[in-house]
Amino acid sequence: MSSPTRREHLARAFERVKTEPGLARNSIVVVALIAIAAVVGGIVLANQRFVAPWDNRQVFYANFAATPGISPGNGQEVRIAGVNVGDIVGADVDENGHARVEMSIERGHHLYENAHLVLRPKSPLNEMYVTIDPGKPPAKEIRDGYTYPEANTVRPVQVDEVLDHLDDNAQRALTSLLAESDVALTNAKTDLPGGLDATRTVSNDLRPVSEQLALRKEKIRTLITALGQISQAVGGDDKRLATLAGGLQTTLHSFGTHEPQFDQTLAELPGLVHNLRRSTDAVQDLSDQLDPTLRHLDDASEAFPDALSHLRKTSDKLDDVVDAAKPFLDALRPVVRDLRPFVNELSDTLPDLRVAVDRLDPMTNALLPYLSDLGAFTIQTRSIVSLEDANGGILRGIAPVTAQTLPPVLGANNGLRPLPPPPGLDEGTTALQKLVPVGPGGQPSVPQDGSEPETRPAQTPGGNDSGEPGLLHAPSTAGSSSGGLLPLPGKKN
Repeated sequence: MSSPTRREHLARAFERVKTEPGLARNSIVVVALIAIAAVVGGIVLANQRFVAPWDNRQVFYANFAATPGISPGNGQEVRIAGVNVGDIVGADVDENGHARVEMSIERGHHLYENAHLVLRPKSPLNEMYVTIDPGKPPAKEIRDGYTYPEANTVRPVQVDEVLDHLDDNAQRALTSLLAESDVALTNAKTDLPGGLDATRTVSNDLRPVSEQLALRKEKIRTLITALGQISQAVGGDDKRLATLAGGLQTTLHSFGTHEPQFDQTLAELPGLVHNLRRSTDAVQDLSDQLDPTLRHLDDASEAFPDALSHLRKTSDKLDDVVDAAKPFLDALRPVVRDLRPFVNELSDTLPDLRVAVDRLDPMTNALLPYLSDLGAFTIQTRSIVSLEDANGGILRGIAPVTAQTLPPVLGANNGLRPLPPPPGLDEGTTALQKLVPVGPGGQPSVPQDGSEPETRPAQTPGGNDSGEPGLLHAPSTAGSSSGGLLPLPGKKN
């Protein structure tokens, strides 16, 4: 026979609860109590910042010199920038005798090895919490289980530690002050503000005194230490002490013997100090002038390596140029040697050549009006006698044919009547001569009729009747505003 299944067991139990009197009511009460207990426990755990074991949190440790008031598991907070991010979950002592605190925080907060942890009291009852400065790169981010050393932590200072630094009189006075504080603070609302202001004023006035007293105390401590060392050294070496006393006596005797010289030296000391001050001021002025120079030199030194590298490249290219020019210079050396006598003779000829060049200016001015006509004549003549035209080369020639050149087949001049001489040839001058009435040397043009020309005093080409060179008569053209006068180079019109 097979055993009953779980479903059958549940069915029998449910049937029993229904059939047995009072069992159903008791079962409902038990279930309700269990539900209420679960809800209340959940609320309590939530208010106590309960950390479930299955929560994914980051756990790390920190060593403190002392951890007064630490109570792990009681909701003591771990804060970053004042925000609660975790709890203190443990505390123990490491192998070096330092207090080690275990902390658990939420994931997503990045902590670095240069973080700073401070243990602070939340209230006068020493309810502690830890505030963390997370740090930042280039430090590494910590992993789970990392332990911060004591150098990264700060412990709280307790009241009893402050009171231990007071002597017996101060402790008794502080005890009396606390005992009488209830009586003294009866009218605190009206009297305490003025008293505190007066106390602050007195403390500010006494601060220099306390600072000087602290400095005096430190100096007295140093003096006592030095005197102890001196007395210990003197007591251990009497021979050196006797030698020191003898040397001191000799020194004082020398001072007494040379007192006038010593007084004279002291009298000259103010002048020496004045000169030294002037020298110091001069050195200061020199340093003020040297500072900008050194800064500019520093700036130039930064660009100097680049300039040297570019100069090195230039020198390399210059070496290539010199190497390439060496054959040319070798070939040029004999030519220069042969030209040296010619240059010497040319230097002797330059004065005469300068005079000839100066005389060429009037002749150049005289030829300028004829250059356009001469160019046109040259172009037309070249076109007549050329063997080419715009279409290329062609066989061309000039064959003048007149009645005089033909054979006399029809008689003299082949029956043509000779032409009479053209009128105007014997009338004096041609149209060209009228345009240019002045010939070479400033003389009138020679008439074509054979008559004697009119003579004038010899003039330099380019001169005028007043003897002032610089102007030459030229044919006037339409639109010309110079009135037929050409300016000479280098002369003012």
